[in-house]
Amino acid sequence: MLIKNRSLNKFVIVFITTDLDMGGAEIMLYNLLSKINRQRFCPVVVSLIDGGVWGNRIKALGIPVHTIKMQQGRPTPTGLLRLIKTVNQLKPDIIQGWMYHGNLAAQLASIFSAGKIRVFWSIHHSPTSLSSERIMTRAIIKVGANISQFNHKVIFVSQNSQKLHEQLGYNSDNSCVIPNGFDTDLFKHSVTAKRELRDELNLPESSLMIGLICRYHPMKDHANFLKAAALIANNYSEVNFILAGTDVDENNTFISRLIEELNISSQVHLLGERHDIDRILAGLDIVSLSSAYGEAFPLVIGEAMSCGVPCVVTDVGDSGLIVGHTGKIVPPSNSQALANAWKDLISIGAEGREVLGKAARERIIASFSLESVVNRYEKLYETAFKNAIPI
Repeated sequence: MLIKNRSLNKFVIVFITTDLDMGGAEIMLYNLLSKINRQRFCPVVVSLIDGGVWGNRIKALGIPVHTIKMQQGRPTPTGLLRLIKTVNQLKPDIIQGWMYHGNLAAQLASIFSAGKIRVFWSIHHSPTSLSSERIMTRAIIKVGANISQFNHKVIFVSQNSQKLHEQLGYNSDNSCVIPNGFDTDLFKHSVTAKRELRDELNLPESSLMIGLICRYHPMKDHANFLKAAALIANNYSEVNFILAGTDVDENNTFISRLIEELNISSQVHLLGERHDIDRILAGLDIVSLSSAYGEAFPLVIGEAMSCGVPCVVTDVGDSGLIVGHTGKIVPPSNSQALANAWKDLISIGAEGREVLGKAARERIIASFSLESVVNRYEKLYETAFKNAIPI
């Protein structure tokens, strides 16, 4: 579906994203699209790879989705030509890149477009060390530093990401920070969710659940979480550890082997990829993020806080900024510190955790609501057209 007729006073925005698989950046794109003012903006999505998990959900919003069908890590001239042709047919007023590959594709598409198009980038990653990145990603980050001055605005989702990229040579004159936002109507406290999750896992009502909800990736440092679990499992028999996310299941040989080696099988539950994250988070007592590097503004922390669940996070990216004084912040790659922080939250009891959880939700509503974040994107797009007349 191509946009042939644009309504009066609407600007067409083409969002070019790397893919639409399950991930924090992809979820935030969907959230933005679900709330953007459709009376003012006409959004279209172009995925460089395929429709993934989110393609049909975005289409269900009434937003067209185009797929370029490139192979991951293997851009081809044919794929680039297909991208340029698609963008030229859509005739956008703005091209919004989403993630590194999408940003570079947005810049290329604008160069070969029929008219002058304002380009925005959105960066959702914090490259603590380029050596830890894939070769292709490393190259794109470096290219981005050299051409960042030529687009209208670079949007970072975290202050830490902005700082790290500027150290790598990204232009500071056209950058800004817009954090991720959270749907506080979807993510909320639920006594029912607590009961249902325990019933699903055949656990007693008195069980205390500590969760790690994220895809399997070295940056997430699942080993750190599991080693911390082993440090307290024997002394807290009522504690269970819940892990969910893409490739976080019994087929993951690394995770399964480590659980066996640590002798914590009876207290660890692997749920794999789930599509009821709001229910799972609301069912937990403590949510953790054990990442070693790479985080910018992790969605799961704000989602858990919105559910009224206190969090223990490693000090990576803006995780500590999100949590503030409503949870615990520990150094990365330090299982003992992670375990000690869990002990602190266990020791204050259910009432103490409830107080922290309420403060956490209030913090999300006050500073990171989805509506306020979408409004910031809209205002930014509007500033690009102060003197322009929309079609």
